[in-house]
Amino acid sequence: MSFEKVDFPGTDKKVGIVGVPLGYGAGKKGSELGSTAIRLANIRDGSLASHIAELGYAVKDYGDVEIVKPDYVAKNGDTAKYLKEIIASYGNVSKSLKEILHEDAFPVILGGDHSVAAGTFSAIASFYRARQQEIGLIWLDAHADINTSDSSPSGNVHGMPLAAILGYGEPSMVNLEGYAPKLNPKFCAHVGVRDLDLSEKRRIRELGLRENFFTMSDIDRRGMLVCIEDAIKIASQAPGGYAVTFDVDIIDPRFAPGSGTLVRGGITYREAHLALELIHERGGMRSFEIVEVNPMLDQNNITVELAGELILSALGKTIL
Repeated sequence: MSFEKVDFPGTDKKVGIVGVPLGYGAGKKGSELGSTAIRLANIRDGSLASHIAELGYAVKDYGDVEIVKPDYVAKNGDTAKYLKEIIASYGNVSKSLKEILHEDAFPVILGGDHSVAAGTFSAIASFYRARQQEIGLIWLDAHADINTSDSSPSGNVHGMPLAAILGYGEPSMVNLEGYAPKLNPKFCAHVGVRDLDLSEKRRIRELGLRENFFTMSDIDRRGMLVCIEDAIKIASQAPGGYAVTFDVDIIDPRFAPGSGTLVRGGITYREAHLALELIHERGGMRSFEIVEVNPMLDQNNITVELAGELILSALGKTIL
């Protein structure tokens, strides 16, 4: 499938859409349906791909990555549930993402639960590392996702990807793409956290990352504008630019009920759009990922449609 042409002759802006329908890294079923739901959603009288094209991009949908599915049920007490299958799936994720990047296209990644981020960021970081460029990361999420198999209360891998990217946790996750860590902590910014385990708080302090975490309390006190601009400054220090991963549970459940990890007191609909509008405006973003959209838990497709709208904001859509 080639890039669909748009009504902007000579455009050199390309977007490659790829789905990663892996949901068994989470504790509830349904996020594996998110990529299909976002693609099929009627977002203000049009599909996601058609609206991206209206922004001046040539668009190609690479379909969904093949996911290796477990043929058993994990037991309570397992420290990293379905890790073998998740690692096997990461190989397919890496292949698809690097194909998009080799075509000089901007990846738009549709998750899946947030365990996919260990694979997606590892692939993107590896691609830029081969070009002697280090990249940063902006992580927007209600949770830190910085647990390891030793500290996770549930054993669900979607709570471990940021730790793995930073070089902590199961060796098979940590050493994806053949090296570790994937991310220099000084290039990492986390926005919107409000639900932390004690072990995660300790790890954040031990790594000296408190100034890189913009909690909901920080957002309440300082405002989203200031916090996201500071986050961009941190991630932009990386010479190769930065990736963005957006967990919909950062948004208050009033506006995004369709997620399996809801926590009261999140950001508003407009704060979410403001953050992504600013990220696009400032430049430097190398990929955009949205995760934890669970159509089985959604209400009237509110969250699915919002996910599509947020992707468009990240790609440059504005009110005027």
